[in-house]
Amino acid sequence: MRALKSLADFFGLKRNLVVLLLAIFVIGAGEELWMRFVPKYLQALGASVFVIGLYDALRTLLGAVYAYPGGVIVDRWGHRRAFLAFNIVSIVGYALVLFVPHWGAVIAGMFLFLSWTCFSLPATFSLVAAALEANRHSMGIGVQSVIKRLPIMIAPFLGGLLIDRFGVIGGVRIALVLSIVLSGATIFVQWQIREEPKEEKAPDKHWTFWQSLREFNSPMRQLLLSDILIRFCERIPYAWVVIFAMDYIGVNAKQVGVLTTVEMLAATLCIIPASHYADRYGREPFVIVTFVMFTLFPISLLISHAFPSYSFVLLVVAFVIRGFKEFGDTSRKALIIGYCEPARCGQMVGAYYLVRDLIVSVGAIFGAYLWDVNPNANFLGATALGIVGTIFYVKTIREQREEALEDLKEEISRRRFR
Repeated sequence: MRALKSLADFFGLKRNLVVLLLAIFVIGAGEELWMRFVPKYLQALGASVFVIGLYDALRTLLGAVYAYPGGVIVDRWGHRRAFLAFNIVSIVGYALVLFVPHWGAVIAGMFLFLSWTCFSLPATFSLVAAALEANRHSMGIGVQSVIKRLPIMIAPFLGGLLIDRFGVIGGVRIALVLSIVLSGATIFVQWQIREEPKEEKAPDKHWTFWQSLREFNSPMRQLLLSDILIRFCERIPYAWVVIFAMDYIGVNAKQVGVLTTVEMLAATLCIIPASHYADRYGREPFVIVTFVMFTLFPISLLISHAFPSYSFVLLVVAFVIRGFKEFGDTSRKALIIGYCEPARCGQMVGAYYLVRDLIVSVGAIFGAYLWDVNPNANFLGATALGIVGTIFYVKTIREQREEALEDLKEEISRRRFR
């Protein structure tokens, strides 16, 4: 029992977090059967290049637009009611896509089926902030990240088997049925969440989005700008990775599942140790490593196409790099939590993601334009923005340390002359 308690303490496994982890795992197991194949599904339904780009742009845009109201809802309703609502709305979206096999239904349904993913993001951050001490935030988010990725290691492979057996449209529709069943079962799990007692005063109901933005301190603003540049690097090629692998490299849907499993395995292996050491020794260097991995991924895709005899092996390497981008992502999220006012954590996290993803959603449309030119333009453009974002963040970290050093020198000088 003592060993189990020590293990639970190490991983920050408080009761509410365990319930949330179970919900994340089960819902993810359903969604990942088909979610990664949506661009190919749209293509099979007759969607044009720009409709696929629109899907990816809307996905990012809704992540932005939903994040802030998601934070407001959790701050006012509490975690249990909020998670239940997000899950039920998502189930309605799955059903719409299932029963109307048309690309227009996918575009309409995503306004609903992205509810769990997008609305719940600030709620999960808020739950970590409420349940764990500040020096455990990286670990708390890290464990969530690992659990979220466990079904991604298996489900896309199984989804690929369904697609290879029943075709793109038939396979995705079967996966949607399974997703509805699993998400419905999760309602009973989410009902077990208990509200954490709050010592702080309840959030002001008249608190606005603009007030949330004004509460951002300088390090949070600098992190946000760097994050925007890096997410452009991710978003420009995002919708085209599976299409590139299948249409240009020649892999099948099952191999796409294998590549996704490789990515998630790489991410899972690095998240926990990186989170542990980031909590102990500082988070910024880990964020820099993550930004470097974001930058390397699109160029590694191009390299895989340049050597046809080794293309699949090189794709595996590229997806390992893509997995290693999670090395410092929990540190980035922990920094965001640390910059937030506790009573308004959900709203401030929501405001951060609203600004970031609202701007980055343009990257998906830009990515569609570059893809229409050729894949090289898409991947090279993404790499260039990743380089700019990484350099900017390194520069801001250096400036912050120099300012902190100057402040320390001034404080020592004041004490000396008292």
